[in-house]
Amino acid sequence: KVLFHIEESAKWPLTLQNAKKPADYYDEKDDFQIEIVANSQAVPELIKALQTFSDEFAGPAERGVKIAACANALCNLSIEPERLHSFVRVVPVGAAELAEKQEKGYGYIKP
Repeated sequence: KVLFHIEESAKWPLTLQNAKKPADYYDEKDDFQIEIVANSQAVPELIKALQTFSDEFAGPAERGVKIAACANALCNLSIEPERLHSFVRVVPVGAAELAEKQEKGYGYIKP
């Protein structure tokens, strides 16, 4: 179980690359759980992904990497959840999602 936390838009390429590596490794092994939680200024990139990073975002999602966006960040940035990719799950509070996943044994990584 691996949990990636991203809050800076400039760190998306690194975060996605880092998430792909365990997905590739665990693809041939036992069940794996990888989640990326985006909050703050990293959330708008999830909308831009349609034009710029589509393959980079969709690839990990198709491999089982879950991507979550903070509802508070969406509200603060005036972004409607409907504008996100269908594979992005909206969580009420990004910080709470991070804490809950760590309680469930996820390893925390912040690129």
